[in-house]
Amino acid sequence: MPDVGLDSALPEAATWESVARRALDLVASGLGLLVLAIPMIVIGLMIRWTSVGPALFQQQRVGYGGRSFTMYKFRTMRTGVGDEMLRELIAAELRGEDTSVDGSYKLDGDPRVTPIGAFLRKTSLDELPQLINVLFGDMSLVGPRPCLEWEARMFPAEFQARFEVRPGLTGLWQVSGRSTMSTLEMLHLDLTYVRTRNIFSDISILARTVPSMLRDNGAR
Repeated sequence: MPDVGLDSALPEAATWESVARRALDLVASGLGLLVLAIPMIVIGLMIRWTSVGPALFQQQRVGYGGRSFTMYKFRTMRTGVGDEMLRELIAAELRGEDTSVDGSYKLDGDPRVTPIGAFLRKTSLDELPQLINVLFGDMSLVGPRPCLEWEARMFPAEFQARFEVRPGLTGLWQVSGRSTMSTLEMLHLDLTYVRTRNIFSDISILARTVPSMLRDNGAR
């Protein structure tokens, strides 16, 4: 199990792929933030106008080597709400229980989510601020989903390898079904990605991301 909250990550080996991946991250995130600046400002204003609280949501997530970092997202929930329902759902899925509702493993009718938040989640627009994390090097364009600290502590030890790479803005899970897959299925996909990753598979996942976003399968 990773040392959640401790800077235990070692520098990645400077292979041509790691250099190319970081160059792609820098160029794509920088251009993305520049091109999407106005739409992101509009989204932020809409969030502020329709619910009480900040537009940007900051949360500690676990990344490369078990190191915690601050991840940025657009706020999709009401302020001051807890995550007990999500914790219970993840725990049940890790026990192998079937928690799906109409083929979806996301929380059914989550009362914490605002109306505009539901739209942002469905379209994945809430994740655009993570381009900042990619630019800073906390995340990569492609990789496992950045998990919560309490999630990392719950994951079985056999899945520790998912922390050997940087978490991604998108990944194999996102283009393979997202909320139609359980947490255990997601973790197995993470291991598949880590064991087979290369710059060409990353580009393939990036190319499949937009069509996946357009499909009506929602997001957790």
